[in-house]
Amino acid sequence: MHFDAHADDYARARPPYPPELWARVRDTGLVGRGRRAVDLGAGTGEASGPLLAMGVDVVAVEPGARLATMLEAQHPHARVLIGRAEDVELGAASFDLAVAATSIHWMDLDIVLPKVHRALTAEGRFLVWRNVFGDAGAAVTPFRERVAQIVDRREAPPREGDHENAAVAAERLSRSGLFAVEDVFRCRWSIELDAVQLRRLFATFSDWSADEADQAAAAVADLGGLITEHYASWLIVLAPQPRP
Repeated sequence: MHFDAHADDYARARPPYPPELWARVRDTGLVGRGRRAVDLGAGTGEASGPLLAMGVDVVAVEPGARLATMLEAQHPHARVLIGRAEDVELGAASFDLAVAATSIHWMDLDIVLPKVHRALTAEGRFLVWRNVFGDAGAAVTPFRERVAQIVDRREAPPREGDHENAAVAAERLSRSGLFAVEDVFRCRWSIELDAVQLRRLFATFSDWSADEADQAAAAVADLGGLITEHYASWLIVLAPQPRP
């Protein structure tokens, strides 16, 4: 419920997914009027909103009550279900698309994958994507050096799992045999942030404390008040397979 506690910052601070990623979503041929999508872990509608704008009928599933309320207010044409992806009821063969946008790492795949497999039409696709807040392939900036110093001072061990690695995610999502990986798309992008924007964004990260977010914002101020962050995104297109 970390994200629900920071719902206001989440809605204002989380950057949109890049245009290149949305172009790949459109390439599936499964978006447009008459199509149906379920957005799992929908937050405040970062994926639901653009899908609605494309004419897709969207069912948005979000466990956080505050986030769900904000989503419903911003996107009144979405049908919003408050609950976990593991718990909500989805009709059989009801959706052309299932989407998990920067949310799959919070879900129990043993429950969610069979549920999504049942909910998709035979021609449907499960699209899993995420923003990676820190492009490992980009040159290290002075701000990123300061971020590394903040993280190095932590006493708690790092979060388990390699949730930001597309290849690892693709293997986990296809391991059951319910889905085959059809495509793995990657893109890189940058965004400029001032100290206030940066503080709001970092406050939404589940492994960052409020004090650490303040330290990161102070680093932005020290570095001139405006920094460029180099981020990355990936998208995995999964095709449902016949059950054995």
